[in-house]
Amino acid sequence: QVQLVEAGGGLVQAGGSLRLSCAASGRAFASYVMGWFRQAPGKEREFIAAISPSGTIPPYADSVKGRFTISRDNVKNAVYLQMNSLKPEDTAVYYCAADTAWQNYYRDYKYKYWGQGTQVTVSS
Repeated sequence: QVQLVEAGGGLVQAGGSLRLSCAASGRAFASYVMGWFRQAPGKEREFIAAISPSGTIPPYADSVKGRFTISRDNVKNAVYLQMNSLKPEDTAVYYCAADTAWQNYYRDYKYKYWGQGTQVTVSS
């Protein structure tokens, strides 16, 4: 079992940057696929990025491509999301998620473990 705790959210002006972290407890973190999702008020949860156990990164969501970067540290049991050039439309609760299977990495329903989320608010 994996427990996930996100941190790093907050209020930032448009054009600014934030770095989210997701700390994982439990064994075998290095064997998990990690994903970042977000959910804005009144909207469905949206895939942002994923990273395989070995660090392979599939295409990001179009909405964040070129601005966000996912990374992981298997020694520290953590996954990160560097967010640059933030826009007001990036405002949402951001979640990290973990699962052992790579298939459908962009589907929220495939992830077994979820963090509690961290709020990101981007002001214009």
